[in-house]
Amino acid sequence: MSPALSTALNEPMDKIARGCEILCMSGFKTPKNIKTFHQLLGKLPGPDADAFGAAEAREPQLTKPPGSLGRLEVIAHWLAAWQGQHPPEVENIAVRVFAGNHGVVAKGVSAYPPEVTAQMVANFEAGGAAVNQLCKAVGADLQVIAIDLDSPTADFTESPAMSEADFMAAVRRGMEAVPESADLLCVGEMGIGNTTSAAALAMGLYGGDAKDWTGPGTGVAGDAFSMKMDAVGDAVRQHAVHLADGLQALRHLGGRELAAMAGAIVAARMHRVPVLLDGYVVGAAAASLAAANPSALDHCMAAHVSAEPGHVRLLDLLGMPPLLDMNMRLGEASGAVLAVSLLKSAAACHSGMATFDEAGVSDKDAATH
Repeated sequence: MSPALSTALNEPMDKIARGCEILCMSGFKTPKNIKTFHQLLGKLPGPDADAFGAAEAREPQLTKPPGSLGRLEVIAHWLAAWQGQHPPEVENIAVRVFAGNHGVVAKGVSAYPPEVTAQMVANFEAGGAAVNQLCKAVGADLQVIAIDLDSPTADFTESPAMSEADFMAAVRRGMEAVPESADLLCVGEMGIGNTTSAAALAMGLYGGDAKDWTGPGTGVAGDAFSMKMDAVGDAVRQHAVHLADGLQALRHLGGRELAAMAGAIVAARMHRVPVLLDGYVVGAAAASLAAANPSALDHCMAAHVSAEPGHVRLLDLLGMPPLLDMNMRLGEASGAVLAVSLLKSAAACHSGMATFDEAGVSDKDAATH
């Protein structure tokens, strides 16, 4: 990677037959176990230097002062580099919401019962959720992938959330959900109890105390909030010996929807599809990939910072400044889809603006002194 490309991409955006491997359309094999998942993470494709170079060359020719569009310019270059094409496009937008249930809910960590997960999936499918309206507004394709809702993960305060087989099955579900033809992937989730999982995973990966990472989620308070913090701390202590490995941390402390989101993020990288990450739960799943390979999220941007207090801390540690801060904490990819308009605008300005020559406008270098 050229120094200019490395700098631009990291500042300020710094950043399935079951049981066997299958050759995907883009030429990568879906992993059959954690060992082969690690191997895949070790050979992720990098950004396209030619596409980035073309974007970088066009930018100073556009009819505006250099840098005057701020982060929109960085976004346009990032899109070109990770789509592997210039000019970049944001037309075919895939929104994938993964749903799963968590055994730790039995510890009283949520204000809602686990049945709400399936009820919300039905609401998504009927078009009645917030994310449905946001997708309509930007012309995005929404699919909801519910994973074994009748079989919650194990209570991770007592045992690993998932067996390796269950974990990898969920990873493959996520990988299969990503269309190669997409210009952009927005990743989101639905799962009662999954902010408890996110807090435990963040604490397991980055340390600190349960109070540093645990928030109200769906609105728990008082004794329920104390039980939630206790569950987070107990889980991290229970699985401490496994948490140096990001993928094992995700298996022990995550959920099926978190594993699927990790799979989707990696598949997007292999397909050259840039990714917008939603909130805290998505960020925690993504952090497990960064723990395994520090460059694993270079094709991702944090769409927003949620009101869940651990999210801002997590994004800071990941080196991912959010695009938006709207005090949202809904999940279901709502923040990611809301940020799509920024990416559309960045691509439109980069591709559609006239150059100084085309507009007959003198640039600053043509000024006489």
